[in-house]
Amino acid sequence: MPILRENIDKKYKWNLEKIYKTNKEFEEELDYITKKQEDIVKYKGKILESSENLYNLLTDMNNYDMILAKLYVYAKMRLDEDASKSIYKDYVGRVENTLTKFSTLTSFIEPELLSSDYELVLKYILENEKLETYKKVLQDIFRYKSHTLTNQEEHILASLSKVLGVSENTAYYLRNADMKFGKITDENGKKQELTDSNYSSFIKSSSRKVRKSAFKEMFKTYESLINTYASLLGGTVELNNETAKLRKYNSALEASLYHDDIDVKLYDKLIEDVHKGLPFLFKYYKLKKQVLKVNDLHIYDVYAELAEKSDKKYEYEEAKEIIRKALSVFGEEYISIIDKAFNENWIDVFENKGKKSGAYSWGTYNTDPYILTNYSYDYNSVSTLAHELGHSVHSYLSNHNNPYHESGYPIFLAEIASTVNELLLAYYILDNTDDINEKKYIISNMLELYRATIYRQTMFAEFEKDIHEKNMQGLVLTSETISDIYYEKIKTYFAQNIKIDEQIKYEWARIPNFYDSFYVYKYATGLSIASYIVKRIRANDTEFKNKYINLLKSGGKDYPLELLKKCDIDILNDDIVYEALESFNDLIDKEYVYEKGLLWSLRYF
Repeated sequence: MPILRENIDKKYKWNLEKIYKTNKEFEEELDYITKKQEDIVKYKGKILESSENLYNLLTDMNNYDMILAKLYVYAKMRLDEDASKSIYKDYVGRVENTLTKFSTLTSFIEPELLSSDYELVLKYILENEKLETYKKVLQDIFRYKSHTLTNQEEHILASLSKVLGVSENTAYYLRNADMKFGKITDENGKKQELTDSNYSSFIKSSSRKVRKSAFKEMFKTYESLINTYASLLGGTVELNNETAKLRKYNSALEASLYHDDIDVKLYDKLIEDVHKGLPFLFKYYKLKKQVLKVNDLHIYDVYAELAEKSDKKYEYEEAKEIIRKALSVFGEEYISIIDKAFNENWIDVFENKGKKSGAYSWGTYNTDPYILTNYSYDYNSVSTLAHELGHSVHSYLSNHNNPYHESGYPIFLAEIASTVNELLLAYYILDNTDDINEKKYIISNMLELYRATIYRQTMFAEFEKDIHEKNMQGLVLTSETISDIYYEKIKTYFAQNIKIDEQIKYEWARIPNFYDSFYVYKYATGLSIASYIVKRIRANDTEFKNKYINLLKSGGKDYPLELLKKCDIDILNDDIVYEALESFNDLIDKEYVYEKGLLWSLRYF
């Protein structure tokens, strides 16, 4: 049973008093900004009267935004410490209300700017050098001019935003509250209630009977509601397509990629490269079939671990030292930030009663980039800590090398720094341990990381593209058509060495990311880029290493593909994705021979 928070040593807890020393200080700033933000309306109708007005507006927006972000981070992280503290539920609600009001108060800004000519803005930048720092911000706004509707039309769409999100919300409540999946018998012969949440544990079970039972029960229930889910997802797809047409994009995919200035060709190249690397995936299935010793490898066997979980325990202090050594390849500057995280109470380490589960890295421009974990002494806990430190170092370097409005790095790049750390940690331990079980477990984890992140997410990305295109061509997205399209993807990605159970055709209904369309491809590109970076770093490429650190310092100074090019990474034209799949293949093919014997025999390939 989790211990009470007050019984945990403060050295293992983050120090949020660095944000606000007391709750009273928080309340005073919230009251101040709630009143002060009203002043923003003084610019209405006057933004482009002068360069000084434009500069003052953007500066005030920054200042208000920074305070609001700090207030929200504090309130939400206090609530994440212990959800039973009702005062912090109230704080979160109050900040969210203030944020909503701020959004309403500032809704005039972009339409007013876009009603003018960008040439006037450029003229103001030339005559007022203080505006130069906002050039990228203004450029980003004016990029959307040809895709922006009239003020009245934009107002109508904005007022309908909650209604337009009904499909996603309904699917969420169906999965997490209303659906009942029955009970299954676990490995110990006990009846357990199956949920959408614990399914991921049961499908990885060492017991094939448990895996099969969980799979059958899960998708039997989804099948019973498949028409409802088809209506929800079909509605989302139609909304995406119609909105894209209204805003004069060629497709919903193009509209989604536009924010990051990503060419649709990159999306297509990802799918093409992954298809080219499918033989490596089929080889992996063959390995699983051999290790699991089954005559037919079913879909429900795919998630079973190649190796039993290592029983090695990593004390927290030991984990810190391992991470420092694994990441020391980056040099003193990087490690000094890691040390700040460890020594200056950025990290909330252990589970306590009421604490949010999982892990994250979060903060804002004028706070530390804090980390929440629920450390449990196993390899996954160490890997998670290294992962979140990657985010925090990225945020620290970005915040300390850019003004506020350019400090936010693109989401396209967000998972790269964290995954680089994850991979470097894995390779470091593999190179420095003689524990055969530890090696087996880590390699098994790495293989699953590639399979689930590149192959699986690309399959999802391809499915999203197909259902949007089919709908644009006039196809009605019924449960049968969506399931058939998904089933074709399954057959492509599981074509060899797998017995494809027909119920898998309903899996699309339980994937929440499909309501945040065309997002999942970023997981695949992120790991591919991280894999490429790790390969160069492990080859002791000092020049590249320096460029990578500079990438982390770049924030949002440019669009993601341009920032990557400065780091010698051209994912649109080079074989970055395929090289990552070759690294996956290397892990399968290589015979790791140690004193205690082979991890597994791959001589039959």
